[in-house]
Amino acid sequence: MAREPRREREESEFIDKLVHINRVAKVVKGGRRFGFAALVIVGDQKGRVGFGHGKAREVPEAIRKATDAARRNVTRVPLREGRTLHHDVHGRHGAGKVFLRAAPPGTGIIAGGPMRAVFDALGMQDVVAKSIGSSNPYNMVRATFDALKTVDSPRSVAARRNIKVSALQSRRREGADAEATE
Repeated sequence: MAREPRREREESEFIDKLVHINRVAKVVKGGRRFGFAALVIVGDQKGRVGFGHGKAREVPEAIRKATDAARRNVTRVPLREGRTLHHDVHGRHGAGKVFLRAAPPGTGIIAGGPMRAVFDALGMQDVVAKSIGSSNPYNMVRATFDALKTVDSPRSVAARRNIKVSALQSRRREGADAEATE
């Protein structure tokens, strides 16, 4: 019994955003049978986000299935200062390509439709994003997640290379200083 309140609290920490509903019709002898597909983004606005897809005969049921799928598919994305990306990334899925750029404070979310929902749920405040190719919401969301999974924090890069974060960042500054003097 102690588990149920904890599970409810865990579910309530996520916000969910409905990105797209698709209505499909199957033609049968008596007319048309309609079905619905929903694409939902969930996130805790602290660096965790996921997406899900659900199909059903009724819209609320499709949304519920998509939300459950999204909660099972949550990933963590490292954010710089809790507001933007550490570095520029690109991702693709099918014909959908996206480019995500880190932005200075006060820029806001400059992104279209489905990508904006992902960044809102993620808790990102400053980002510039461009979608090239497919404008299909499913491909755009999957391409955005493909890009976000390649984001590395300086801490994880330093751990992988067995050096200190300060050494890694001082090298980056030295490279920037050398470029500035040329």
